[in-house]
Amino acid sequence: MSVIGIDFGNESVYVAVARAGGIETITNDYSLRSTPSVVTFTENQRTMGVGAKNMIISHNKNTATNFKKLLGRKFRDPLAQYEIKTNVLTSEAVELHNGKIGFRIRYNNQNSEFTPEQISGMLFTKIRDITELAIGVRVQDCVVSVPSYFTDAERHAVMDAASIAGLNVLRLMNDTAAVALAYGITKQDLPGPEEQPRYTFFVDVGQSTTQIAGVEFNKGKLKVRSTVADPCLGGRDFDRVIAEYFAAEFKNTYRLDVCSSRRAWLRLLMECEKLKKYMSANTSELPLNIECFMEDKDVRSKMKRSVFEKLSEKLLHRLENLMHRCLQDSGLDPRQIHSVEIIGGSTRIPAVKDLISKVFGHTSSMTLNQDEAVARGCALMCAMLSPAFKVRDFNVSDVQIYPIHLRWLAPGSENGDMELFPYNHAVPFVKILTFYRSEPFQLEAYYGSKETPIMDKTIGVFTIKNITRSASGETPRVKVKAKVNSHGIFNVSSATMVEKVEVPDEPAPNMDATPVTGEQAEVQQNGQQQAEDRPEEEEQKKEVKDSANGPAPMETGDAETDKKQQDSAKLKMIAADRHEKERIDARNAVEEYTYEMRGKLSEEFSPFISDVDKEKFTRVLHETENWLYEEGEDCMKSVYVDRLQSLKKMGEPVVARYQEFEVRGPLVEEFFRNLQICSKFVDSWQNGDEAYSHIEKEEVEKVANCINEKRRWLEEKHGQFQNLPRHKDPPITSQQIRNEMQDFRKVVEPIVRKPKPKVSEPPTPSNPPAEEQRQAAGQEQAPQKPQKEEQQQPMAE
Repeated sequence: MSVIGIDFGNESVYVAVARAGGIETITNDYSLRSTPSVVTFTENQRTMGVGAKNMIISHNKNTATNFKKLLGRKFRDPLAQYEIKTNVLTSEAVELHNGKIGFRIRYNNQNSEFTPEQISGMLFTKIRDITELAIGVRVQDCVVSVPSYFTDAERHAVMDAASIAGLNVLRLMNDTAAVALAYGITKQDLPGPEEQPRYTFFVDVGQSTTQIAGVEFNKGKLKVRSTVADPCLGGRDFDRVIAEYFAAEFKNTYRLDVCSSRRAWLRLLMECEKLKKYMSANTSELPLNIECFMEDKDVRSKMKRSVFEKLSEKLLHRLENLMHRCLQDSGLDPRQIHSVEIIGGSTRIPAVKDLISKVFGHTSSMTLNQDEAVARGCALMCAMLSPAFKVRDFNVSDVQIYPIHLRWLAPGSENGDMELFPYNHAVPFVKILTFYRSEPFQLEAYYGSKETPIMDKTIGVFTIKNITRSASGETPRVKVKAKVNSHGIFNVSSATMVEKVEVPDEPAPNMDATPVTGEQAEVQQNGQQQAEDRPEEEEQKKEVKDSANGPAPMETGDAETDKKQQDSAKLKMIAADRHEKERIDARNAVEEYTYEMRGKLSEEFSPFISDVDKEKFTRVLHETENWLYEEGEDCMKSVYVDRLQSLKKMGEPVVARYQEFEVRGPLVEEFFRNLQICSKFVDSWQNGDEAYSHIEKEEVEKVANCINEKRRWLEEKHGQFQNLPRHKDPPITSQQIRNEMQDFRKVVEPIVRKPKPKVSEPPTPSNPPAEEQRQAAGQEQAPQKPQKEEQQQPMAE
């Protein structure tokens, strides 16, 4: 059973697996621990990961990047538009018929449009294949990380993307909670459950996002006190300010408009990212050199760390405000903080570390692996959820950072609105709402904060149906269970209608009834009523529950149709990928065979082919090489297979003669050696060697006759080999020589290795009385040394 954690990042993906010896990070097909979040399309094939990243510059219009930032969003969403306009998406982003985002890709000789969910599903498929190859078992169950700021729609989108790859997500885990789990579960010195908690802050500045969390730890549990995030502040923003600086400089110095060329801008961003990393480790001025940048011009420039920090002042100010806000929301004083852990590549920037010391009053701690901590935390959570692993109990209490409101709508009744889950409320969490309704009504869940980074703040609309008045005519009570589950996804999971019926044999005492006007709603949290209790009726009644139902907001006929279409498209693309891979492998086989044979014909294969055949074969190989890069560049698989077979018809006889020559010499020498050993056996027997005295004369004659027969045969064939040119086929094969040698051994070995019969020893006489007396006196007779059997000399193999 697989137990894996996936850190799904905007720039790269890390995968960790739980094994008996601990948590291990998986390496991909390039032996790297990180797999780029890039998908590239060619005419008939998709490439994901490292291979796709290497093709960004050459196939930028058919490459999908930064698609994680667009999951679950509409095309006109402000954050989506910021992403499309500010950060280069390489391929073109378009608005689909349902208002969602699509990547316009040239694939399979036609223009196609893929959603971010489909692109993410392709990447997850690659991750699944890499993991299965590494651990040797089928991968299905997993825990996937998401940013803490992801909304309900974005979390649903990640679940959909994972399902496209056939993954079963046991839990969507916030990045900050995963890091906190990886940190806390290994600490042996945490305070006890009743003691003052240890307060630790985690600062994660990733490639595109910044997240900060304040967490309290006790032995066996962690609780997230506060979480803040900025989805538009990350390492790439620091890269962009450097690139904009150089773009302006190159415009004045070299008269080059970098922003007019997507290819040039991408190259500049890549070089600026490298320069940023170098400046984090050096204070001296560092060079930037790009050859053949634009219009066949080489560009050069320099930058110091101080200049970089000056350019990044606005970004650093936003980061400082984010730290202050997290500290304020946690309700802690810097003196109460135990440590501040840093995660993410951009926390290596010295200015970021200085801000941490300034705000929190602590130097940044690096006890965690800054790149792999999230994946390791997810793998730990997956192990905790899996029955196949026994993990130390460790409770994780996270928060959701957006207040969730609920409004109810019903015909002919008063509408209402309430804040159901406030800001930084604990998750997972369940609340029960009680409504007095006599007819179906609707509940609408939405985000109540303007700071929620999504255009459509509606989470879902839930319809509660099958509500009827009771036989007594009173208004039924409907209990609705609303929850934010472990994935951080809101849902109305159930609705139950409660009715009171009379119990005739147990009359209740009379009580004053309080009239109720209108229809009321009350909320229960953890079983405790928040509204006033409604007085009971005069007669004692028994509660009877009946189910009222309402569809989940995300399940619609259109969604089901879209899923079927996506599944069908996925299968077609997988089949196309497999067909294209087989075609490319067939082409590579022809190319490899052509180069291999051409090189060996002038070296080790040269003596084994005639000059005429060599000239002809060399000409065919040269023609094949030219054909591969001209009309044979893009042919069907069958064409390459036929071409390879025709080449092998000419090349295999040469290879066979070479291999026969290499094997035949040692084999003949071994055969002669066996004949010589057996000849010595015959001579020893004839000379009266005691070791072979037990062998009969007829058996020795049989060996001698076999030796003479095989020697005549071998000398005859060996003479033919000596006079035969190497480019001619030999009269017999090495396998025939091996068979003759095996036949020879079957005849002679049972005779040569025949063991000498054992000599029976005479019975030991009984002890005389005198000897018995000596034994009684403690004198023991020395044991007789057993006679050593003579060993036969085995035949050389």
